[in-house]
Amino acid sequence: MESSLPVAERPRRPEWMKVRAPSRDSEYFDVQKLVHGLSLHTICEEARCPNIAECWGRGTATFQILGDTCTRACRYCYVKSGKPSAPVDSLEPLRVAQAAAQMRLKHVVVTSVDRDDVPDKGAGHYAATIRALKTKLPDTSVEVLTPDFLGVEEEALRTVIGARPDVFNHNIETVRRLHRHMRGGKADYDTALWLLGRAKEIADYDLLTKSGIIVGLGETNDEVVETMRDLRAHGVDVVTIGQYLQPSAKHARIDRWVHPEEFRRFREQGEAMGFGSVFSGPLVRSSYRADEQRRAAATGRGAVAY
Repeated sequence: MESSLPVAERPRRPEWMKVRAPSRDSEYFDVQKLVHGLSLHTICEEARCPNIAECWGRGTATFQILGDTCTRACRYCYVKSGKPSAPVDSLEPLRVAQAAAQMRLKHVVVTSVDRDDVPDKGAGHYAATIRALKTKLPDTSVEVLTPDFLGVEEEALRTVIGARPDVFNHNIETVRRLHRHMRGGKADYDTALWLLGRAKEIADYDLLTKSGIIVGLGETNDEVVETMRDLRAHGVDVVTIGQYLQPSAKHARIDRWVHPEEFRRFREQGEAMGFGSVFSGPLVRSSYRADEQRRAAATGRGAVAY
């Protein structure tokens, strides 16, 4: 259900959701200048991520490829939706690699808008970006957070996995009961699970798989746990759980502020299920401290709360 509540009547943001503004002595403005100077997009800006000051201040960012316009219109997402006005930029992978090199990144996260208007749904562009990063930064790990490649799932997965990313991420986003409504009717809960499981089947190397859940959209805690079980049953190694933030009055209403103690319980339950790592906390996002998420899973450090 869409929100028409005036700002004053929406749930007031609790103290644990407060974030700091960018610091003048951090790397924030250097990252901003670099990204804008190379005409790149980041999900940090496009989705209004609350962690942008922290992440850019640490000299990291999550690149958004395939333009700034998404052909989907998920009810929780601030990324601009509509019909893309420009073709896919064939030089973008090289600029992403250049930016990552200048930022001296050891782990690069690349996501995208949905491009249902492109025959391969953007899979070839993902592969080109992975290859560009691995050529420019051979010692850097690459994580991709992909769309569902609706209609060409198998071919697209083979294209992306063929470029050998270190981490394959596809966010399930919400529980089965809410999935189709929140994702705008096109995305499918079972397809999301299939993508994650199939990615591992295709890979002929040790591929880490990952997915994310946002809470506060109207789900119950039991439904969150059931979603975690579904992910684990499909071989997912890393799960992230974070609080939904309503980006505008036109987007889905915040159902509740999930207390940090509930996030702690999700973390413990995920650890008991056998996930390599569980990042669970109010401000956690799929790519939040992604380098730490990968290390936690690789080293068996287990669940982490923020």
